[in-house]
Amino acid sequence: MRTAVVGHTEWIEFGHLERVPAAGDIVHATDAWEEPGGGGAVAAVQLARLAGSCTFLTALGDDERGRWSRRRLEGLGVRVEAAIRDEPTRRAVVFVDANGERTIATLGDRLAPVDADDLPWDELEEVLERIDPEVVLISERGLDDDEEDLERTLDLLADVPAGKLVVSEARIVSRDQVVALERAGVDAILVHGLARDPDFEAILAELVHGPEARR
Repeated sequence: MRTAVVGHTEWIEFGHLERVPAAGDIVHATDAWEEPGGGGAVAAVQLARLAGSCTFLTALGDDERGRWSRRRLEGLGVRVEAAIRDEPTRRAVVFVDANGERTIATLGDRLAPVDADDLPWDELEEVLERIDPEVVLISERGLDDDEEDLERTLDLLADVPAGKLVVSEARIVSRDQVVALERAGVDAILVHGLARDPDFEAILAELVHGPEARR
């Protein structure tokens, strides 16, 4: 099976801690390591493991971390097709506490491929035609500072073939946003972090039915 991923990657420094430091604290890591990460890179590695190979269309800085990322991903079975940018490859620091909870700080701007990059986009189209997916997920995680909520979903909807189930992984905070996605043709919405809110049921009811649901 041929698989492909379009997305970003960053070089991540991980550290195992008993607890995440409070402001002004110094906490020593019990273990530390470095790997390429980011949603696109993680998906590409998992697909390479499942399908035997995966082409990853991305963007990297012309720097040491960019070269480290390429070598490591290729070593994990991913074919990396990267546009090279003048900006540095973004990096991140991830603290993993004793409960397995992650706390993440990103450093630098996210680099992502665009249509104008000289990348093998025809291979991506071939993959889409071959697998003919029934469900299409559009993720708005990791939006750039200049991207508005829902902008990515609404822009990409025009490229989704008719008859597909469309799921948006968007930053939803109001009923108006839910209505906008419904009218645009989105079938389902993934909302991160809501289940952890103690007022979960009331918030969900308001998103689905409007403010009157809280009364």
